[in-house]
Amino acid sequence: MENEISIIIILSLILFSSPLISKFTKIPTIPIEIILGSIAVSLGFMSKNHIFDLVAELGFLYLMFLAGIEIDFKKIFKVSSHIIKKAFLYTLLLYVLSCGIAIYFDLAKIFIVTLPLISIGLLASLKKEYGETQWLTLAITVGLIGEIVSIVVLTAVSAGLEFGLTIEFYKSLFVLCVVFVAMVLSYNLFHNLIWWFPEIKTKLMPQVDTQEQDIRVSMAIFFMMIALMLYLHLEVALGTFIAGVFIATFFQHNKSLPTKLEHFGFGWLVPIFFVWIGTSFELKSLFIDNLIVTALLITFSMILIRIIGSSLFVKDIGVKSSLLLAISHSQPLTLLIAVATLAFQNNSITQFYFFSFILAAIFEVIISMLLIRIISNSFNTN
Repeated sequence: MENEISIIIILSLILFSSPLISKFTKIPTIPIEIILGSIAVSLGFMSKNHIFDLVAELGFLYLMFLAGIEIDFKKIFKVSSHIIKKAFLYTLLLYVLSCGIAIYFDLAKIFIVTLPLISIGLLASLKKEYGETQWLTLAITVGLIGEIVSIVVLTAVSAGLEFGLTIEFYKSLFVLCVVFVAMVLSYNLFHNLIWWFPEIKTKLMPQVDTQEQDIRVSMAIFFMMIALMLYLHLEVALGTFIAGVFIATFFQHNKSLPTKLEHFGFGWLVPIFFVWIGTSFELKSLFIDNLIVTALLITFSMILIRIIGSSLFVKDIGVKSSLLLAISHSQPLTLLIAVATLAFQNNSITQFYFFSFILAAIFEVIISMLLIRIISNSFNTN
């Protein structure tokens, strides 16, 4: 009981103080929450707790849900084929470069999977700070393709580590393909249904809402997708991401809904996840030989390959915006830790590399957020 009370008190203090410290230090809130979580666990104020773990996991899933809300498929279908082709080429280039790095430095195969990971979860927080800029809009569009590939890779890695190259592994990949086909069919079905019966949208989410029905419907879709992914033994983050995309695509008439959901998430649930990330890494681990150097090498390798890949968009948005796009993709915090955790639990990497990936994930967020702020304030980008 004392452990639970301590966690609640420390969490409350961190959630309250993080924005104040961010304003004072000019450092983004997310890295501060991670650092404070690490300090708290290192000083013995917090420890592992199953309720804390559960709430943090929910915060991660809600972050993926918010990332999905940033994606309106109807707008993506209007994106030029030129940009879509470059987005796929950009994603492919990341994997090619990662493969080259892993082979040249004789690294474990897991590096081929981890270095190109893209997660647009944190782009939702960037959008709150920088608004509808050209580079961020393109970063979300390109990142969507990269994230889908990353989640497919995460699902495949998860199945591969759990089952090996057995029939169960190929069964999981088959189910994943079925889910994507079902997504396309469901989109077409619901799109046609709304075209014939447009009142369905306002019935589910009325424009004049005195009972917060829009939030209730959103949460119902959110949890139903979690249940579906659990039943299918697929990556749950994929389900919550799909739920967010569904809401953004078909309920865009409710202009206030994304803001409501963001306030709910970024106000308390998502920060708990970032604090939990910090508690996964104790400060004493920093004294392990070569740990910081290895983490920094991972960090700068991930940033470098994205900068090289983003050169594909220089003609479209310019050098500065391409650089911002690359850096914004250089913080796949959640997916990087998820893959590293899976690999460590299945003895595919040592504890040294597990700590290296966690530290690299933290470095990436801090360095990327700071670089984006410096470049945005120093240069006039659209």
